[in-house]
Amino acid sequence: MAGYLKTQRRARRSASQRGTEESPLVKWFLILVALVFSVVFLLLPLVNVFAQAFSKGLETYWRGLTDPDSLSAMKLTLLVAAITVPLNVIFGLAAAWAIAKFNFRGKSLLITMIDLPFSVSPVVAGLMYVLLFGLQGHFGAWLSEHDLKITFAVPGIVLATVFVTFPFVARELIPVMQATGSEQEQAALTLGASGWQTFWRVTLPSVKWGLLYE
Repeated sequence: MAGYLKTQRRARRSASQRGTEESPLVKWFLILVALVFSVVFLLLPLVNVFAQAFSKGLETYWRGLTDPDSLSAMKLTLLVAAITVPLNVIFGLAAAWAIAKFNFRGKSLLITMIDLPFSVSPVVAGLMYVLLFGLQGHFGAWLSEHDLKITFAVPGIVLATVFVTFPFVARELIPVMQATGSEQEQAALTLGASGWQTFWRVTLPSVKWGLLYE
């Protein structure tokens, strides 16, 4: 009887595995589609960038790279990254910690706000900032009176970049924090650790790889 049941279980398992397996033709077709997509939309544009950059030789490329406008653009990019990355880390950690570890009113609204940049085009986001902080915007007259520049300046670039990139940090950390659970934090609090000690010594080390990856 036991042998018969084992045989039946093996048969059902084999049937289940066969039901989830695809034929070799389908597998190779899907692989081919993925490869074609990767080559056409990822590899070819990248190769074209390098080909165009070095089409006139290394000397021309170096002159273009050391051009004052190019250097200014690279400095601006590094400056915006130096401001945006710490802001994203702080906001992303705070949002992920609140969503993964606590239950509160408005939690669904906060999740919706985090996901909003995924559904809003960067062009629409830029237009939104122009309508708010441009010369004809809601705050344009006040900013002009106080000689403050937001649009077409570093603050505007930082705001737009944070708007677009903020969800990636939070969305990377939320599932990691949910997977680790809250037992370790509760144990630390029970042993007398403060909220900050629990965060720095328990919560942050448990999500450090997800944070570094992002």
